[in-house]
Amino acid sequence: MSDAFSSLPDVDAACAAQAAAHLDTLTKPPGSLGRLEPLAVQLAGIRGESFPRVSPPGVLVFAADHGIAAEGVSAFPQSVTAQMVANFVAGGAAINVFARQIGARLEVIDVGVASVVSGAGVVDEKVRAGTGNFAVEDAMTRGEAMQAIGVGQRAAERAVEAGCRCLIVGEMGIANTSASSALLAVLTGRPVAELVGRGTGIDDAGLVRKRAVIEAAIAARAPDADDPLGVLASLGGLEIAAIAGAFMEGAARRVPLLVDGFIATVAALLACRLAPELRDYLIFAHRSHEAGHGEALAALEASPLLDLELRLGEGSGAALAFALLEAACRMLSEMATFETAGISAGPA
Repeated sequence: MSDAFSSLPDVDAACAAQAAAHLDTLTKPPGSLGRLEPLAVQLAGIRGESFPRVSPPGVLVFAADHGIAAEGVSAFPQSVTAQMVANFVAGGAAINVFARQIGARLEVIDVGVASVVSGAGVVDEKVRAGTGNFAVEDAMTRGEAMQAIGVGQRAAERAVEAGCRCLIVGEMGIANTSASSALLAVLTGRPVAELVGRGTGIDDAGLVRKRAVIEAAIAARAPDADDPLGVLASLGGLEIAAIAGAFMEGAARRVPLLVDGFIATVAALLACRLAPELRDYLIFAHRSHEAGHGEALAALEASPLLDLELRLGEGSGAALAFALLEAACRMLSEMATFETAGISAGPA
């Protein structure tokens, strides 16, 4: 496992250039496959392969609870987190369906569920039983934040050592949109009102309350935006920290990181503040219907592949977008060139 904050390797510029040059020899007008072409070049640079491969993918789902749920910021009770973990293990969640569709290895990790999660199929790496209620206290200590980052690193390490060539990282945690909105507000300086959405489906009165709770909590905790680990400890979630750790370890191992929705993108932003070189390894799967996701994407200068109005989490949108990464790789390796097909490469 790598040092969480050590310098990440640069992407392989030579392999990226070779892939770009090969694209122009394929039986198509230059650039005619649109964003699939720079995606293929990015994958070549990340993998360090002129003809990259991204299959099989690995899906990591981190689960944790949030003390801020006590403030009534979610439409669902905290017990749903553990219930959904059981659903993941039983294979009945959306991410299970999509992971099976793409042939992914899926692992579920308890990094901070408030109740005891028992049974086979869950990796027990619980740092603590849910975060503190950041309306009245810090969500966690800096040490606990680092422990949760380490949980993510170890999960990514297991996936890559099992043969996974791309990582999809999802989450489950009632009230985690509140933690993510708070983190995003501090890291970007944007007003809370622009970033807070309905999450699991709160009504208008609930939305007003959620915004007020987060604004008051940020004022009370007063984290320093230039200290991202401190921001995470004050306002974050254990699963958010674990996602950041998984991203950093995946990049250290030259694995493409397919970023899911709002929660995962905020985790990616946090991770990039800790390790800026990470940005080159991130591929953004989709634009979520959650209010703050556009601002999180803008902060990372990211253009997502899909816009399906999703707001589920779990890694579901990233699993759906994986087919585009596979297509980009197959385009590079399987399309004929003008020379091999005996086709004129340009105007007579």
